[in-house]
Amino acid sequence: MELTAAQQKYFAYWLTRSLPSDSLGKLTASLQDAQVDLTPHQIDAALFAFKSPLSKGAILADEVGLGKTIEAGIILSQFWAEHRRHLLIIAPANLRKQWAAELLEKFFLPSRILESKTFNSYIEDGNLNPFNCEEIVICSYQFAKTKAPYLKQTNWDLVVIDEAHRLRNVYKPTNKISNTIKNALADRKKILLTATPLQNSILELYGLTTI
Repeated sequence: MELTAAQQKYFAYWLTRSLPSDSLGKLTASLQDAQVDLTPHQIDAALFAFKSPLSKGAILADEVGLGKTIEAGIILSQFWAEHRRHLLIIAPANLRKQWAAELLEKFFLPSRILESKTFNSYIEDGNLNPFNCEEIVICSYQFAKTKAPYLKQTNWDLVVIDEAHRLRNVYKPTNKISNTIKNALADRKKILLTATPLQNSILELYGLTTI
């Protein structure tokens, strides 16, 4: 198919926007409307997560209150701007609505909270995999474990795991939730958010890095 002059110009411009992964300009377009007051360390953390295109992910371990959610929002905004929109957030059940509100209010990103009732409703309406949608999916740890086969067959562009220290015992084969989630998302790029990546043993940090 032959491209029109307008199409050629568009694609030429799009190619010029393929900036290095550590360039601040990479995030400029996706954040121009964001309702957040960004700090330098939040920008640095987001660029760190993008730095190696071969990396399977990163652990962002700022202390409580330093904006890990904002850093994740920056990264999600960039993926969304690049039309890589199979995005998943796994968080404690009590934080799901907070995530949805922050994504909408601060980054204008649409999201869908999946739980048993809504999941079954989508199934009844003919969507055989409700995780596969054009919104950012948010679910709890327990729900992610229960629906692991669905997670595994979804081609996620990025998975954000909040309060990731909940998976710190993944190095123990007996820890079913951690290992089920790890195996279901083994080949996907992930961002782990935790203020306490190491609590009792260095093996906990090792466990998180294996995810």
